[in-house]
Amino acid sequence: MTTALYDLPGPRSRRRHLLYGTGASVILLALIGWIISLLFDTGQFTAQKWTPFTYKGIQELLLTGLGNTLKAFGYAAVLSMALGAVLACARLSDHRAVRWAGTVLVEFFRAMPVLVMIFFVYVALKVEPLPALVTGLTLYNGSVLAEVFRTGVNSVERGQGEAAYALGMGKTQVMTHVLVPQAVRAMLPTIISQLVVALKDTSLGFLITYEEFLHAGKLIASNLDYDLPFIPVVMIISPIYIGMCMLLSWLAHWVSRRQRRNPKVEAAEVGAAEPGTLLPGAGPGLPKPPHA
Repeated sequence: MTTALYDLPGPRSRRRHLLYGTGASVILLALIGWIISLLFDTGQFTAQKWTPFTYKGIQELLLTGLGNTLKAFGYAAVLSMALGAVLACARLSDHRAVRWAGTVLVEFFRAMPVLVMIFFVYVALKVEPLPALVTGLTLYNGSVLAEVFRTGVNSVERGQGEAAYALGMGKTQVMTHVLVPQAVRAMLPTIISQLVVALKDTSLGFLITYEEFLHAGKLIASNLDYDLPFIPVVMIISPIYIGMCMLLSWLAHWVSRRQRRNPKVEAAEVGAAEPGTLLPGAGPGLPKPPHA
């Protein structure tokens, strides 16, 4: 039996794939066991290193750092989306000067390292740590998202916009009612990926003394009274960062499922298959889309 893309594996291929999978699992488990044994040998699971995490003050320090991380990420995510939308509109503008200005800003902020922008705002402009961190994250991620938005809109079939213009819609209406709803589903995975990058980059705040999650972990790990529990701190902080990133991915899947059940999106997708019937109720007497 075959599909459109490849032949379905037969009994021998399935047995071979099962063997490969079993072998890879055994190797992975052996590697994990070896790492755990090294941690035991170096005393990373001793009570002295883990007891500090039972103290209320340490727990409050970690919770405060986590809250500050989420606060910085929330501000940066919202502002990055807004800046990305503005810059994308500039790059899609019909006016050459506006397009040129948008292109310069996007390319400049995309090329600048995030840490350099954060330090510049913090040191040169003498801004508080939180605004400096949010500004640097917003400028970088906003410029990246601008390209994501622009590419997503341009990926929609050209006839969709032409048909909408033929119906007498203005450019704003075409963008908000025709192009953007169809482009959002294609852009969503990339948008979430970039927001994950912004979430991880909030850890750069500890370099400018912003008391975020990593900064709290650093204070605990460098404490001589607790026998420098660096590995335990990593083992606590890392799963929380991974969990937050996985939560963002779950949110993306949830939004995608809701969009698939959205009647407006379904109507737009039907229109994408038949350009002559873009809008509900459009009849054969409508003018044809203009050709470039």
